[in-house]
Amino acid sequence: MAEDLKKETAKGVIWSGVDRFVSGGIVFLANIVLARLLTPKDFGLLAIIAIFVQISQTFIDSGFGNALIQKKDRSQTDYSTVFFFNLALSIGFYIVLYFCAPFIAEFFENEKLTVLTRVVGLNLIIGALVSVHKTRLTIQLKFKIQAVISLISSFASATAAIWMAYHGYGVWSLVALTIINIALQVTLIYIMIRWRPSMIFSKTAFKSLFSYSSKLLGASLIHLLYRNIYPIIIGKKFSAIDLGYFNRADTFAMYVPYTIGSVISRVAFPIFSRIQDDNTRLRKAYSQYIVFTSLFIFPLLVGIIVLARPLTLVILKEQWLPMVPLLQILCIDWMSDHLCSINLNVLYVKGRSDLALRLEIVKKVLAIIIFFVSLYWGIIGVCWGRVVYGAIAVYLNSYYTKRLINIGIDQQLKDILIPLGQSLLMGVVVFIFSNMIHCSIVLNLIFSILIGALSYLGIIALTGKKYYCEILPLLKTIMRRG
Repeated sequence: MAEDLKKETAKGVIWSGVDRFVSGGIVFLANIVLARLLTPKDFGLLAIIAIFVQISQTFIDSGFGNALIQKKDRSQTDYSTVFFFNLALSIGFYIVLYFCAPFIAEFFENEKLTVLTRVVGLNLIIGALVSVHKTRLTIQLKFKIQAVISLISSFASATAAIWMAYHGYGVWSLVALTIINIALQVTLIYIMIRWRPSMIFSKTAFKSLFSYSSKLLGASLIHLLYRNIYPIIIGKKFSAIDLGYFNRADTFAMYVPYTIGSVISRVAFPIFSRIQDDNTRLRKAYSQYIVFTSLFIFPLLVGIIVLARPLTLVILKEQWLPMVPLLQILCIDWMSDHLCSINLNVLYVKGRSDLALRLEIVKKVLAIIIFFVSLYWGIIGVCWGRVVYGAIAVYLNSYYTKRLINIGIDQQLKDILIPLGQSLLMGVVVFIFSNMIHCSIVLNLIFSILIGALSYLGIIALTGKKYYCEILPLLKTIMRRG
């Protein structure tokens, strides 16, 4: 990457990291505390509601956020058109959710879901008030403002939710965590950001953006419907408790790859969009992107797999132990996720959302077949089915990346081979050490984590110096700016 792009990337990664790791970490820790105070059933109820809220949210955004980022000559008319479209759609979907709430409660055989759905659904309207504001901040690479806003809202909402849980509010403390968070974000954004939409809705601007975003909407919707098959079927076929175990395991497994991936992709997408016509620079940048994310994601996921049981006992207590095998398997699944995302990002940067839609259709047909076959072996089988699908998805996603910028599956596997091998070697060291020492489970966990970190750094120093030479300048730039 050119020097100016390196500097912008470094600055963006720092503040995007503060946003995702610090703010997201606060919410993550709050969920850990809440998991110790509440029951798996409470989390299962929220997971059911999240199905319908997430699907509605996907329709509301309709891919317009990415369309605005990818477009080079965006205007006030474009921003205003998207703002009013999102707001109108959010109101419409909330009305639908409001009247469908009793049917949702009846289907899942829990009357609490009626009022819970109606309250949580308010997030749709509240969030629509700032979706364009956030997109503008991302385009301008103003991640510092977003980080400050997220930090304040996350801390306040987490504090309120934990207080409510301690005082016996049960599942409503989880509701408060989401409602207070988004409401505070809206308040702070309107205080700190001067931009306001004009009273304009342009059909021309809408059609121009929708030609790109419609394919994103289709791809996102197909992916989201597939992801939500899991809570729907598990919640109906098994129980809300089983769904709670699966939901927490998936949430814990995805935290590392999702957080690291989103930190970098939030910065990378607007920057890579600027060099979308220079395949040489884009190819080199994406290769570094793969190495950079793998360097952090793989060792953390391997560490969770090895230490899943003590982590669960120390953090969540014994009532959550049934989720341990689910967590270990889903960590394997999430190892492939950042490669899938990187490949799709290439299509979005290149403006080929039509290819992304085509891929999602093919992949999700295969995924649904794998899912229903895996149900035969229960929830464990479902998790292994996810692993199989993840491997297939990486291969399929790389097809168009090869065509567009000449980075195929062979090159991507070369990029991840060394960090994956180093992470597995670290995992062996941690496994042996954790089984050799005999002390309290808390001390065992602490020592194992320290040994894991030190051994991974040592392994890199011995085997990967030359391999990481190309990304070291970016790391140094980030550290200097930190």
